[in-house]
Amino acid sequence: MDYKASGVDIDAGNETVRRIRSLARSTFTSGVLSDIGAFGGLFRLEPGQFREPVLVSSADGVGTKLKVAFLANRHDTVGADLVNHCVNDILVQGAEPLFFLDYLATGRLSPDVAESIIGGMAAACRENGCALLGGETAEMPGFYNEGEYDLAGFIVGVVDRERLIAGRSITVGDVLVGVPSSGLHTNGYSLARRVVFDHLQLKVSSYVPELSRTVGEALLEPHRSYLPFIRPLLGAGRIKGMAHITGGGITENLPRVLPHGTGAMIDTSAWEVPPIFRWLQRSGSIPVDDMRRTFNMGIGLIIVARSDQAEALLGELAARGGRDARVIGEVVAGEPPSVSYV
Repeated sequence: MDYKASGVDIDAGNETVRRIRSLARSTFTSGVLSDIGAFGGLFRLEPGQFREPVLVSSADGVGTKLKVAFLANRHDTVGADLVNHCVNDILVQGAEPLFFLDYLATGRLSPDVAESIIGGMAAACRENGCALLGGETAEMPGFYNEGEYDLAGFIVGVVDRERLIAGRSITVGDVLVGVPSSGLHTNGYSLARRVVFDHLQLKVSSYVPELSRTVGEALLEPHRSYLPFIRPLLGAGRIKGMAHITGGGITENLPRVLPHGTGAMIDTSAWEVPPIFRWLQRSGSIPVDDMRRTFNMGIGLIIVARSDQAEALLGELAARGGRDARVIGEVVAGEPPSVSYV
């Protein structure tokens, strides 16, 4: 017996590393001091760039959106999903990304699939100015179903302590600016898959007129990165707090940034819920409260700002490509922090 006969192909692992080395190198910034293959990734902060640097980190996965990728046999979007999700998670505290690490685990390693996943990841890292510093590819026969894998990401960013966005100055009367999502992002797929594939019995190739594309295309729409819109505003002092609307929707995520004594009132008429959410709700007869606690409902980021600065903030967002941002509510009195809808 040998290792390959037991299900682990070291040669496939080496081929995967060979293919992804150039992809990772294409993301390297001036702070990277190591190469792919080292036991640890090395990153150097530029001296004098920050008065009191604070490192901000986060880890996340893509969830059961991967099941859709398996069905569609399309693997170039989930890597970008992972990077953009992690970038947004640290962005809401004012941090810009420094480097990213990934973990890819599968039963039988396919260099082609791995290259496609890491290729999407590297592209997103380049777009966000984030170095793909390293990662781990694990081949675990018997642990995953044939053709399936799991994916996780770990990000580290930095912000000057005086520019941390913690939401402590949020007060009653502040406005809530919503920036639209690009779709489901990376949350709610267990419910979406049950509606689409179990209840409606559709295939990823099924065309849905209401969505103007196939089910697979709609469900694999990449998670949007908000860094291009927000980065230029981080030092302007207009942003009091931000919430990345992920699992739990607005209902669960917005209270995470609200101080005690405050709550949020959301005007649901302020934006049009995208077709993908309306279609899922109607097709699955999903109660509206469940929709709001499962999906982002078309709003992927919420910014809290003073009411007298809202117009200027919207103008700055529009100038940087965020023309679809709008005021969707306000901060009200409440204890504990919670969200109400009108």
